[in-house]
Amino acid sequence: MTTSTSPTSSSSPLAERLAAVRAGIDDAARAVGRSPAELTTIVVTKFHPASLVRELAALGVRDVGENRHQEAQEKSAELTDLELTWHFVGQLQSKKARQARRYASVIHSIDRFSLVDALRSDESDVDAFVQLNLTDDPARGGVADRDLEPLVEHVLDTPGLRLLGVMAVAPLDEEPARAFERVRASSDRVRALAPEAAAISAGMSQDYREAIAAGATHLRIGTAITGNRPGVG
Repeated sequence: MTTSTSPTSSSSPLAERLAAVRAGIDDAARAVGRSPAELTTIVVTKFHPASLVRELAALGVRDVGENRHQEAQEKSAELTDLELTWHFVGQLQSKKARQARRYASVIHSIDRFSLVDALRSDESDVDAFVQLNLTDDPARGGVADRDLEPLVEHVLDTPGLRLLGVMAVAPLDEEPARAFERVRASSDRVRALAPEAAAISAGMSQDYREAIAAGATHLRIGTAITGNRPGVG
């Protein structure tokens, strides 16, 4: 969990942004009668150097997210001395799946049968979310609504995958609260097949409050904590 608001001695901009987001998450949780302890905050550090991840670790962050395999692989290799949980939150090519298993403890973007097959392992388990496509665009990441149950059943039948729940990104052209209610409904369908798979990975910098209200358990927060990526004003 990374929602602790324990004080730090640092007053850097990064520390201030992290503290502000932690406070916002705590407030949003309590506003809907939830405990902040129910929430895992994943700090997404794409395009930022490993040195920033090291700063975050010094501030108490333990859950880090990446959405590009090459970058994730390099950072995790450089930071093996830190006790971090690496979350892969982007689209994952099937041919990179076995490499991703070596560093990622959690994969949030299971969206097709071929990826499930590529992640199969008889030696160890990786935690997994099935990603939902909340749009009508098949090019977007995520499983189509009609294919949700078959994909979930395939995950459950595949050694090496431990299903945590569902993941989604709210579409830009839809109110986040409405989108996340659809995610909650999909979560109910998944739990009908796997009662223990009750987690919901949803909510980013701009909409984590709505996600919390809809039952999200895992938040993927990037720029609100890390600031703009290098080279972007």
